[in-house]
Amino acid sequence: MAGGRRGISPSEESCPYARLIVKYMLFVFCFIYWVTALVMVSIGVYAHKMKHAETALASLSVDPAMMLMVVGVFIFILNFCGWVGSLRENICLLQTFCISLIVIFVLQLVAGVLGFVFSDKAREKLTGIIDNAIVHYRDDIDLQNLIDFAQGEFGCCGSVSYVDWSQNMYFQCDKNNPSQERCSVPYSCCVITKQKEVINTMCGKDMQNYEYGQAGSFIYTSGCIDKMSDWIHSNMFLLGGVALGLALPQLVGIVLSQILINMISSAE
Repeated sequence: MAGGRRGISPSEESCPYARLIVKYMLFVFCFIYWVTALVMVSIGVYAHKMKHAETALASLSVDPAMMLMVVGVFIFILNFCGWVGSLRENICLLQTFCISLIVIFVLQLVAGVLGFVFSDKAREKLTGIIDNAIVHYRDDIDLQNLIDFAQGEFGCCGSVSYVDWSQNMYFQCDKNNPSQERCSVPYSCCVITKQKEVINTMCGKDMQNYEYGQAGSFIYTSGCIDKMSDWIHSNMFLLGGVALGLALPQLVGIVLSQILINMISSAE
């Protein structure tokens, strides 16, 4: 019929509903991660405030609380862009969210490939990080708990061997060192034979003066680098599943934001 109103196809009728579904799916997705980031920042701030300011500043580069705050703030800002962008249908914010996720995903992929190809360099870098953590062991209670957990969990001591603890000023094996822990290692290096045994926190005393074979009867003598490498090679499928679990939410965010961008652009 000439001059009559054009009929609306079923696909055009369903388009607004599809747009609303994608919009609120992305909104819920971003909101969940936004709240998660807020919790991370809150925990980081609380842990940081519980320490003395000078102690936290002394080991800023290896402060787990600070790392948690930095990561949490970044995730908070990123998901805030996606959250507000989806709610307001703001293409600029949605593009910022989408591009940021793509960049993060690519960087993770590149880091994984480079870590595999240049495993020796990655090992050297990790050794430096652990050595730095050993130096600041007594400066930060969170870092101390983290190292103790890792050494107990992996059954290791130091980065390469137990004598690495001489890098710490308290455990330094020097006759001029006035510390009572001179030539010792932390109790987390000790081999605990009984599950219910009361832990002797001085079980690592003077262990750096012992030969490798003698010390092995009382403490873990292997470094954490070797133990971690063995664990990684033994749990490749588990790590692959974790990597996939971390990548999937990013891919979901990228796809949803890009679909919503296309829908908004086509409606304008």
